[in-house]
Amino acid sequence: MKRPFLISIIVSLLIVTFFSFAGCTESNSKSNDQRAIKKYEPDWQSLSMHQTPKWLKDGKFGIYTHWGIYAVEAYGGNVTWYINHVYKDTTSKQYKNFVKRFGRITRNHGYKDLIPKFTGSKFNPNAWAELFKEAGAKFAGPVAEHHDGFSMWNTKWSKWNSAKMGPKQDVVGELAKAIKAHGLKFLVAFHHAEHWFFFPTWDSTKDCGNPEYSGLYGPIHPENDPYPNTQFLNEWYGKLVEVVNKYNPDFVWFDFKLDAIREDYIKEFVTYYYNHALSENKSVIISYKQHDLPPGVGLRDLEQGQADELTWSDWITDTSIDSIGSWGYVKNEGYKTPNRLIDNLVDRVSKNGYLLLNVGPKPDGTIPEGAKKDLLSMGKWLRLNGEAIYGTHAWVKYGEGPSSNIKGYSSKNERRDTYTAQDIRFTSKGDTLFAIDLAWPGKSVLIKSLVPPSDNKGKKFPGYYIFPGEIKSISMLGIPGNLKWNLEKGGLKIETPSKKPCKYAYVFKIILNNKFD
Repeated sequence: MKRPFLISIIVSLLIVTFFSFAGCTESNSKSNDQRAIKKYEPDWQSLSMHQTPKWLKDGKFGIYTHWGIYAVEAYGGNVTWYINHVYKDTTSKQYKNFVKRFGRITRNHGYKDLIPKFTGSKFNPNAWAELFKEAGAKFAGPVAEHHDGFSMWNTKWSKWNSAKMGPKQDVVGELAKAIKAHGLKFLVAFHHAEHWFFFPTWDSTKDCGNPEYSGLYGPIHPENDPYPNTQFLNEWYGKLVEVVNKYNPDFVWFDFKLDAIREDYIKEFVTYYYNHALSENKSVIISYKQHDLPPGVGLRDLEQGQADELTWSDWITDTSIDSIGSWGYVKNEGYKTPNRLIDNLVDRVSKNGYLLLNVGPKPDGTIPEGAKKDLLSMGKWLRLNGEAIYGTHAWVKYGEGPSSNIKGYSSKNERRDTYTAQDIRFTSKGDTLFAIDLAWPGKSVLIKSLVPPSDNKGKKFPGYYIFPGEIKSISMLGIPGNLKWNLEKGGLKIETPSKKPCKYAYVFKIILNNKFD
């Protein structure tokens, strides 16, 4: 009688142990969406095991800021490269503008003397974070250091930083607190790999060639030397690790010229950052331009770019909210229309991409009214239609319609013209297919790519169509009730509601009967 009782106790304990272990495993898998990696090693095979975090896959849309000494100049074109033209081309309009406004560049006078004008007197990190959240962004943050060598945090590596000069505030630190407090993921952007090439430090007639100011302008080196020295490389690495340790960012975004940094330094940083995230039980990501890193190590960024087709790996694009590509603040600059910003966001998401949108604050730290108006318009649209963006996945087709001004999968090909009512983009979530019409279609819309072509004549056409009886209901986000529709030879025809729910991009919510018989 005792043995069966003992056996039953043992069996019960084993069952409890099994389910406790299974529950623990499930909990752990939910707390970290990376693969079961205990530690990354500084080699590309190990680092390529990294995955895009779920928060980015779901969030889709982020905002970052180009704010630094270059905001003082506020003079046409790409203002973040303004001072490079000033120092390297005395015939340029930028040089003439600088001399007129600030005086000639000498061995003791130049860019550094603009720092007192970069006051940040109205910088309010909480107001920035609140605006970014209102805009519908799910991640946000500043450029921590641009090509100019001025650090926007209290760094031990240089006295030339925003905590000791200019605003006399730890901008990165203050934004880290504010952005995280508003429930957004925190991004930092680094452009400092290009600092080696930015100023002509070999020119002893200019202040950038004066060793007294090398902390800002970078190590003095021969002209056209393509190999950053050990001092430069150690500082490049040290600043990154310092920001990771002090502010724990979720996203480290890199600009061009990673390919100018010695490979072991890059591998060591990526390894450090990913292992640091593992120790914090959080999911992080880095991005890079062009082919500066091997596939899978991070997320490829297409500057001002888009894909012309659905891609099989995800990507991100950074672009600026201004209409002239200034990146930083420029006086009297124009801004892209909300229609263009929203349409291009939708297009990117439908092709397995994400958007990082830049804003250039003024020298005093305020966000220009034109940029603020655009961001609030995007937020209003996303509050109504965000169901078709957040937490969605690209479908088997990105959509249909003309796609002029988009050629290939590359940078610098952002669509600038207006989308038409024939431009439709798809996203999906569960049993729902979202068809987003990028202009108002009128009384009805005909989505042609959801049915087989009527005239196939033996040709092969892209498959995956909606079958008769597969549609459960169709509605438009922002409008109560269902819409009338008909699956006919030419396509899926949907009657539109009598009024528009919003000003831009109209979302048809198609619920499917996806139940396996």
